[in-house]
Amino acid sequence: MTMAIRRVGVVGGGQMGAGIAEVCARAGLDTVVCEADALAARAAAERVTVSLERAVQRGKLDRIGAEDALARMVFTGSLDDLADRQLVVEAVVEDTAAKTEIFTTLDKVVEDPEAILATNTSSIPVMRLGMATRRADRVLGLHFFNPAPVLPLVEVVSSLHTAARTVAAVEDFATHTLGKTVVRSQDRAGFVVNALLVPYLLSAIRMTESGFATPADVDAGMELGCAHPMGPLKLADLIGLDTVASIAASLYEEFKEPLYAPPPLLQRMVEAGLLGRKSGRGFHTYDRG
Repeated sequence: MTMAIRRVGVVGGGQMGAGIAEVCARAGLDTVVCEADALAARAAAERVTVSLERAVQRGKLDRIGAEDALARMVFTGSLDDLADRQLVVEAVVEDTAAKTEIFTTLDKVVEDPEAILATNTSSIPVMRLGMATRRADRVLGLHFFNPAPVLPLVEVVSSLHTAARTVAAVEDFATHTLGKTVVRSQDRAGFVVNALLVPYLLSAIRMTESGFATPADVDAGMELGCAHPMGPLKLADLIGLDTVASIAASLYEEFKEPLYAPPPLLQRMVEAGLLGRKSGRGFHTYDRG
């Protein structure tokens, strides 16, 4: 019999963390969102409030449902407020050192030895994060996709240490409590989706970098010629070019496949702060308002 998870914590209130927290709160769960400080916690609360309002305006959620979801959420600047959680999902910046430090702290803070610690990483080895704790058997990857309240898929990623009962509990939680569809993956860089997707995005970037085709033509080709809902460069902008570069670097580090390496153009754009939608400019230009 799997554990019934009702108390969830989310570390990180950015685009992904806020989305994951919203999914949990809308599913009726007691949800605590932890940010770096009180100011960041208020920004996370605003991010969730705006998202819920958008769902109401689009007819995806009624007003009472939105208010109930917000009432189930607490926003804090202290990891200590996660002490009683049954599941904590880490969703901070895609940086190994930052994530490792958080897992080391969570291992000490979260009181229940049966509590599960999950990471929303796109590419960092789950094993590495699990080994930063004394409960590697209770650590796994729970990878949501952006925007988390909309996209139905999550990847459940087990390391060599992750216990079968941990995987079963999280898969049951994701499927029956959150209403998501689960795919399982082994602990390899990129998991299932990004291992297939990112090389495709990098190919589109190299095509543009070489002058072979413009960003507009690359995207139109895949949208109109292959019926993709969004072209690869628009998708890279949506994901965030810094995130795409980070995943590419992890793929290259793991497999040493040259086509997985971040193209120079991508690296220069990240250095220039041209990160896509979140910065207002990437391969395309966006209205940040």
